[in-house]
Amino acid sequence: MPAEEAFKALAAPQRQEILRLVRDEPRSVGDIAAHCGASQQAVSHHLQVLKDAGLVDVRRDGQRRLYAVDPDGFDSVGAFVAELWPDGLRRLKHAVEDDAG
Repeated sequence: MPAEEAFKALAAPQRQEILRLVRDEPRSVGDIAAHCGASQQAVSHHLQVLKDAGLVDVRRDGQRRLYAVDPDGFDSVGAFVAELWPDGLRRLKHAVEDDAG
């Protein structure tokens, strides 16, 4: 998926909040709506945008659909940032490796 689609999807604060919620564990629309204080219809719309951008994955669990972050969907975002700021990313990588080692 092009980085442009991912950035469009990430532009909405509500979608950022949804991504934070489904980052660590898959969640249903109802669960996400309860955490966000939004209607299920609004959450479903945001999830569809995120899914179309390749940023979330959905799987069936009985009657429910569970949504989770699709890490592969962020490859285009990472590639764009690396292209935009290659020296900065290299410095960050070295700093993290130095701290770890």
